[in-house]
Amino acid sequence: MLYEILAKLQRKSQISLLKKHPHVSFRGIKLGISDHFILHENVKKVTIGNGVSFRNYVHVLVQQNATLEIGNNFFMNNFCSINCLDSISIGDNTLFGENVKLYDHNHAYQTHPDFKLSHAEFTTAPIKIGSNCWLGSNVTVLKGVTIGDNCIIGAGCTIYKNVPPNTTVINHQELIFKEHS
Repeated sequence: MLYEILAKLQRKSQISLLKKHPHVSFRGIKLGISDHFILHENVKKVTIGNGVSFRNYVHVLVQQNATLEIGNNFFMNNFCSINCLDSISIGDNTLFGENVKLYDHNHAYQTHPDFKLSHAEFTTAPIKIGSNCWLGSNVTVLKGVTIGDNCIIGAGCTIYKNVPPNTTVINHQELIFKEHS
């Protein structure tokens, strides 16, 4: 019973955070347990459509000057995350399986004269996911990708280039079985 009360308070806290933010608009959102929104005070825009449902342990980060747009009737399953430093848009009637990750950025780095990796500087490019798409469990979408309308992205795929509309992408792993003697 205490757990249910705490979960309800946490959901109310996250809804309050969204309502109070001057650059956020949403209609008819449903949150699960331990969903977490981190929104910079100077985001450009966050819009969440009607009938949107976030399951449990979802993480959404929108940084300064970034834009996140989520269409109507979007569903995000457990343990998904959106990490937005530039621009991410998701169309209507799209659904994510468990543990889907979106990253519109990479850490900046140099290879010459010495290898140097930046912890605080990033290269960015927008992500656009169309309407009526299904991203299966453990899909990762990287910066600069457009996924067209009516696409299915199979479980475990890493999407690093554009996917045309009306396309199914599968992770064609070759499983190798060796018998032990």
